[in-house]
Amino acid sequence: MPLDATLTEIAKIVTESMAPVAFAGMSLFDDDGRPTTAIFTDPESPEIDAAQYAAGSGPCLDAWHRGEQVVIHDIADPDAPYVEFRAAAFAHGIRSTLSLPLLIESGSVGALNLYATRKEAFRGQDREIAEELAAVAGALIANSLAYWGAFETTEHLQAALHSRSVIEQAKGILMAETPGLGAEGAFETLKAASQRENTKLREIAARIVDRRS
Repeated sequence: MPLDATLTEIAKIVTESMAPVAFAGMSLFDDDGRPTTAIFTDPESPEIDAAQYAAGSGPCLDAWHRGEQVVIHDIADPDAPYVEFRAAAFAHGIRSTLSLPLLIESGSVGALNLYATRKEAFRGQDREIAEELAAVAGALIANSLAYWGAFETTEHLQAALHSRSVIEQAKGILMAETPGLGAEGAFETLKAASQRENTKLREIAARIVDRRS
């Protein structure tokens, strides 16, 4: 399984194994070396994170750069840090967050970010589960770096994440143009076109996105 798909599965496992978690995301570098929410279980995650990337300050960024956990127990607490991030999170119904660094031997390569719709959601056993899964994600990235080499792996991961982004955009376009069509149906439509035309799925998706543009 490709690395980006494996990381996405880990994010899904977090949301399924931790009752308080509404959705999860992972912050990594994009093609231009800027932080982005490359892995996510719900599109609300990158929408919220965009506020901290724009401000240059937020729990995900601090967890990444410091290599330590950052928790916000109550998004509505006026004394809590990260004003821009908290405002964006609150607008999406989020009341508490937990960010954990994705650690490899040489340092941190990103952050696993968890979002809950109730305050004080991340304590005790739930945080231990999150720590274990963040460690698994870090180990997978470290193993991939060791196997392919840092430069090649970065290019491979960025290409895979870009392909996923294009596919998600194409799915959204198909869903908007076809009343009643869900995410699974949109993906099946893309797959059918890929098989019918003997063309890679990401190329079919790119064609749809380019047409809309």
